[in-house]
Formats: sequence, C-alpha cells, structure tokens
Amino acid sequence: MVIRLKETFNLTYLGLFPLGRSPSGKGMGIKMKKQKFTVTGMTCSACSSHVEKSVAKLSGMDTVSVNLLTNSMQVLYDETVCNEEIIIEAVEKAGYGASLLQGEHRESTVYVEEGVNNAENSLRTGSVSERDGSGKNIEGREALKGKKANKEMKTRLTISIVFMILLMLVSMHHMFFMWLNLTPPKWLNDLFHGNENALTFAFTQLLLTLPIIYVNRKYYQTGFKTLIHLSPNMDSLIAIGSGAAFVYGIVAIYRIGYGLGHGNDALVSRYASDLYFESAGMILALITVGKYLETRSKGKTSEAIEKLMDLSPKTAILLTENGDEKEIPTHQLKKEDLFVVKPGSLVPADGVVVEGTSSINEAAITGESIPVEKQPGDPVVSATMNKAGRLVCKALKVGEDTTLSQIIRLVEEASSSKAPIARLADKIAGVFVPAVMAIALVTFLVWILAGGGFEAAVSSAIAVLVISCPCALGLATPVAIMVGTGVGAKNGILIKSGDALQSARDVDTVVLDKTGTITEGRPRVTDILGYEKNITTDQIIAFAAAIEKPSEHPLAEAIVNEAVEKKIIIPKAEEFQAVFGKGVQGICAGVKCFAGNQKFMEENGVFLSKEQEKAVEKLSEEGKTPLLFAREKALTAIIAVADTVKCSSEQAIEELHKMHIDVVMLTGDNKRTAQAVQKKLGISQVVAEVLPEDKEKEIRKLQNSGKKVAMIGDGINDAPALAAADVGIAIGAGTDVAIDSADIILMKSRLTDVITAIRLSRDVIRNIKENLFWAFFYNIIGIPLAAGVWYPMFGIRLNPMFGAAAMSLSSLFVVGNALRLRNFKPYFFKEEECKNNKEKEREEMKKTMIIEGMMCAHCTGRVQKALEDIEGVESVSMSLENKSAELTLGGEVADDVLREAVTQAGYEVTEIK
Repeated sequence: MVIRLKETFNLTYLGLFPLGRSPSGKGMGIKMKKQKFTVTGMTCSACSSHVEKSVAKLSGMDTVSVNLLTNSMQVLYDETVCNEEIIIEAVEKAGYGASLLQGEHRESTVYVEEGVNNAENSLRTGSVSERDGSGKNIEGREALKGKKANKEMKTRLTISIVFMILLMLVSMHHMFFMWLNLTPPKWLNDLFHGNENALTFAFTQLLLTLPIIYVNRKYYQTGFKTLIHLSPNMDSLIAIGSGAAFVYGIVAIYRIGYGLGHGNDALVSRYASDLYFESAGMILALITVGKYLETRSKGKTSEAIEKLMDLSPKTAILLTENGDEKEIPTHQLKKEDLFVVKPGSLVPADGVVVEGTSSINEAAITGESIPVEKQPGDPVVSATMNKAGRLVCKALKVGEDTTLSQIIRLVEEASSSKAPIARLADKIAGVFVPAVMAIALVTFLVWILAGGGFEAAVSSAIAVLVISCPCALGLATPVAIMVGTGVGAKNGILIKSGDALQSARDVDTVVLDKTGTITEGRPRVTDILGYEKNITTDQIIAFAAAIEKPSEHPLAEAIVNEAVEKKIIIPKAEEFQAVFGKGVQGICAGVKCFAGNQKFMEENGVFLSKEQEKAVEKLSEEGKTPLLFAREKALTAIIAVADTVKCSSEQAIEELHKMHIDVVMLTGDNKRTAQAVQKKLGISQVVAEVLPEDKEKEIRKLQNSGKKVAMIGDGINDAPALAAADVGIAIGAGTDVAIDSADIILMKSRLTDVITAIRLSRDVIRNIKENLFWAFFYNIIGIPLAAGVWYPMFGIRLNPMFGAAAMSLSSLFVVGNALRLRNFKPYFFKEEECKNNKEKEREEMKKTMIIEGMMCAHCTGRVQKALEDIEGVESVSMSLENKSAELTLGGEVADDVLREAVTQAGYEVTEIK
C-alpha cells in the first residue's frame, strides 16, 4: 500500500502568494505537477548538465533541477502534456537511468497563473509524502543503498590497489631496486630482464592489468555509452585514456613478437620499455581511490540530515478504545489517534495534550534548552522529549506532516537546489568534455607533426584526457550548499533554497516587523505607580489582578500573569462588570473598584491630578499603555503594560549596525509606540501605521532605491512583504502562511539568528567561489601541462599516471574545502547576560528606604511629598507598619539626594536598598 498525498496550493489565497511571487491575477492558471526522480549513471557535471538539457526540452516542462551530489532530479511540469513515463524515457535516451524516487508515487499539485514564472519557488514548496506503504523512511533506504554502493566500491578499490602494486613491481622493478640501492635477485632478472624475456615481461603486465580493468569496467560501460549518445562525460575521458594505453600495450606485444621473430632487437627494446599497461592500470586504480575518498567525504556532507532523521522516534504507544496501551511503529499512528508519552520518551507526532501534566524538552526542534511546562490543551511537537509526568495526547499531524518531517524535507530540498552562482559552472560543464577530447586530439596531432614521436603523442593525449576534471566543477556548488544548509539546520535556521542562501549574502537592508519579531508579541507589566498611602507594590498587583482576572482582555491577562509570576494570591472580585471600550468594575473586599482609561475614571468620580496626568502622558510617550486603577473615589495606582522588546532584538540590531546593514522597522502600530521602540533600540528608520497591503509597497520602494532587502516577520499580514523581499525570513513561532512565504525560517524565534544566517550565507558563497576558482585554475594549469605546452621551453612533460592522481586530488580538494564549513561558529546569543541586564535595570528603577521617626499617617504623607518632589522619582508607596518607602524611579537618582529630602522633612533614613 502506498500513501498518496495530494496537496493543492492556491497562489491567490488571501493575496499572500505562498509560492514566493505574486501572480498577475488573470485567468484560472495552469495545473502543474512537481515530482522527484532518482537518476543513475551520472558521474560528473557534464552528466547532470546533459540530463537537465534533455528533460528541459520536453513539451510542458517548466523547471528542471538536477543534483549531481544526491543523484536526484526535481521537475515541475504541466501534467496535461507531460508525464513521468515521458520524463524517464528522455533521461534514458540521454544515456542514463531514471526512476521515481522510491515512495514518490505522490503528487504535489500547484496552480500557476498563466504568464507568471513561479517555477523556481514552486520547487521549494508543498508538503509531500516521505514514506511508502511499509512505513520505511525513504531517506533511510537511500542511505542503505549508499552503504551497499560504498561496500562495492571498497571491494573494487582493494582489488585495484593489490594488482596495481604487483603491476608496478613488475613494470618498474629495476627502478625500485635502484632507488633502494639494491641488486635485483637473479630469478627476477632471469624472468623479466633482457630482450629474450620481453614477451614474458609484457604478457605478465597484461595479465595483471586485466583484473583492474574488469573490476572497473563501469567506467567503460558508462563512458562509451554516453559517447554513443553524443553526451560524453568524465567516464568517457577515463575510458578513452586508459583504453588507449591498454590498446597501445597490446599493439606493443605484437610488435615485440614481430621483433623477436625477425631478430630486430632495437624494435623489441623500444616497445618493451613503452608498454603503457602500468599507465592503464594506474589511471583506473587512482581514479577509483579518488572516487572512494570523494564518496566518503560526500557522505559527511549529509550528516546533518541523518542526525535529524535519527531524532524521529521509531515506536509510539497507542491508547486503544478500551484504554489499553499498545506499542506500534510510529508510521502506523493516524490522525486523531490517542497516544501515550511516558517520562523519558520522545513524542512520536505533533498533537495536543488531552490528559496529564509534564515538562517537555523541545531543544531538538526549537533549540530552547529550558523544558516547557505542558498541561491539557497545550501543543506537543514530534521528536521532543517528555521529562517528567505521563501525558496522553491526540495526534494532529503524523508521518510526513509532522514538524520534524517538514524540517527534513526543507533541508533536503535546499541541499538539492542550485545557487545562481552555479550557472556559469553548469554552462561550462555542458561543453567541457567535448572540448577536452578535441584538445587531446589536437595534442596528438601536434606532437606527431612536430616530430615528437608516436609514443610521446599518445602519452600526452592520454594525459590530457585523464587530468581534466569536470567533477570538481560539478561538485563545487552542491557540496557547499549541502554542508551549509545542514549547518543552518543544526543551528535552528532552515534555508529553503540555494537561491535564498546566495541572496542573503548581498543583503544591505533588514526590514523588521515589530510585534512578535522585535517584541515578545504579548503584553507585560513594565511600571507600577502607587498613589494610595500605605500600599505596597504587591498589594497593588493583587488588587489590580482581582478586578482584571474575570476580564478576557489581553492587557488584563498581562496583569494577572504578573501576579502569578510573583506568586501573589489573587482575591476574588464580586459583581464584576465590563464596560466596552472603557474598562471594568466590581467589588473587591467590600470596596467598589474601577479599572480602565481616564474617561472611565472621570465618569465614576475619579479625577486625576496634574502630576498623575503627566505620568500617564509620559508612559504613553514611551509606547506603553497606562491602565488606571481606583478604589471608591481615589486613584490607587497606574500600571503600565507594553509589548516588551526581546533580549535577542537588542543584540541583533546592534550587531546588524556593526555589519553596516541598515535596519528599518515596519509596523501597523501607532507612531508614538513605534518611535519609543526606535529610540530604545537605535533603529535608523521607522515606518508606522502601515496597513498589511502597504508593507509590500514599502519593500518595493526600498528595492527600487537599489537596496537588497531582507524582510523578517511572523504574521499573516507580513506574508506579502516576505514574498516580495529579496530574502523573506520568518520567525518559527509565526503563522503557517508567513512560513510558506519565507525563504529562511528561524526555528528558535530569535532575531540574533538573522546574524548567523547572513554570516553563514557569506561563508557558503565564499566557499563556493573558492571551489570554482580551484576547479577552473586546476584545469587551466593542468591541461596545458598535460598537453606538453611547456616541454619546448622547460622540458616538462606529464606522465598519464600523475595526471590521474591529480584528477582525483582535484575532486577531493573541493569536497574537503566544503567540509570546512562544518566548523562554522554561529553568533552567540548571550541570553543569560541579557536577562540579568534586564533584571538589573528593573531593580535599579526601584529603591526601598527604611525611615525612623514616622508615627502616623501625617508623617508618611510628609515623607511621601518630600520624596515625590525630587526630579526622577515617579511614584512613592509608603508603609507605616514597615516604616518604609518604596520608590519607582524614572532615571538616575543618587541615594544622598533621597536621604537629604527625608532629613529635611524631619526624619531619619537608616537604610536604602
């Protein structure tokens, strides 16, 4: 049984265009189908280029992306004129094999508006099944195939090296003993030395070369097959080069036989010293060594994906209808099933807690090391670990729809995608092998015409064929992108495509949404100003929470949360009543209480003094929302609530400025609130009171002024702007629509990860440039050297064996250079330091004074007035019982100033905390 998933995306849904670019809005659109194929037989960039061209020619084909590293091909086509059989046939005609990726009997259908090119973005969107009916993970099965192929290559390598060593000992035995300053044993001389043993010497080498050729016959099968299809590749160069050397050796055996039969010692001596069997064997053996090491290195590039796969739990505990617990493979879990998560177990699917309480470590998905408390109604995510209690959960997303599966899919698709920088290499790869074959032919002819001799001509032509390396060109980009996206995933940054990776490098302007991106996205209590005598801050919070608890307003929730965090007991309010748009009222401890705006207070006979009005105005200017609380006819307190700035935002914006990147804040909030955030964070430009449809226009304005823009947002209203930006970056805690529209997703919802993403992009593109430089430089230097261009001037010629070694090392260098990206260090978010600084700031804004000499309410009133008259003191809360004054400060106020004011009022300060 095969799981079939069909998912349709409407690009005009809500005008948000989740596939990446806004369509024209005309017509009903074309039904496009996206599929992924496995392509066999590709060995170099010339192969992938030829497959891409062959499939791209098909009628109805929109986009083709072939990846040499993963041996895969992604296509987007009009299913009314094309189908998978036609695609497979086109690949086979090109000389390669193709099949739907196992388990890829799946459909991902997108509707693309006519005349609009959404193909590139379409290839990176859509949820697709990654499991077949047996429930086996497809990537895991591909990994098993890879291990089997590695084992086969290791066998080939072992046989090749053993016979190559024997072949070299026979062909160059006299040189080995000369280097060791030893005399060869008599039996060896009797067997191989002298013209009389020339035929034995040559035939022994032929026999030792045959096993090497046999185990490496794949080079000949693929090489000549692609040559017949007029699409020669690297295997063609190896096959022709080693084949020419081998054929030359056989011709030499016949010439030696002729010489021996006709007594021509000169002829025998000449061909016995130029057999070239060792070159044929050495070329194949060294190429196989290089391929084996290259395969092992390439395996390391996908470690990040393998580690993600390992996170997935293999089994789940299903809760049956009669209440029994049954252990089943995770893939058998269905939507709406109830499952049990025991302490120490991994959550098998995305769902919601139905029963039980516990704490869950979500570090594997979000990177947050602190366990998150869970209770009924809270969501749970697959691959996170239950730390404490037993939970019963309902499955909402299973199999390929889980968060972990989606992350794996995104990383895989990004790894398989191409960056624009790779296009030059692709174009060159398409003509590289035919060009090398032409150069080899010219080299042969020039040497013959110049009188260099047939042997020199053959040797130089073979050297040209085997030194040329299209592999390095083909691997330069994909290995770097695979390692880069893997490193990003490891650090909670999901990069959807190579295009996004390259675009992020060029960003010079970052546009930030405010709510949920710069700020926490939920209001918190920031200031408490008390105006009632003998009332403490905790008493104010308790009273305010009592009147606000029955309310459903988000600002009321902030006050209740403050009480809960401080573990303050909240008394019950009676006769609660909400007055729409103004406030709430009720009876607390037998006293009539009010909470709301200034107009509501005045309607209930509570009038603010000029000083209190100034406090309200000052808090509003700071972007905070002042809430007024009164008992009977007197104002008790002003509590300010605001959407506080994230710790990570301050660090991120500071670091972006250091990187010479402009920061723009785009928000629908009022100008006063936006300017308060701008002042606090030092943001250079703010655009406030922007409607959702206008955010995209602001992005276009910046782009039209020549800026490379990255938009960072989290809400549905940010989706058009995310799609319009050069790079759209979504906060992981944001909406699905925002995430669909983005190119990069920050799973940890930290703005500092933008720094990591940009730095990673720059490092990856730099690495690709280094790889491409090496690939071009190597061929520019190596091919003339092999052709013998420098021989007339410096007497330098390259033996084909050294050419084969150089070819192998070239690919290894490219892969090894890309693997250096695994040492990339992400930007370190100083979370603890940030929290400590915030706590310190809050503590510095409050002071408690212990005062001796206060005997009655008149005394506390005198002290309160003296302190309130000091500039920088926002509020004073007196306690006769504790003989204390709690001060809330609006700025720096020296202890000596406070002490002096109390002393002048006739009292003694014993301590200031």
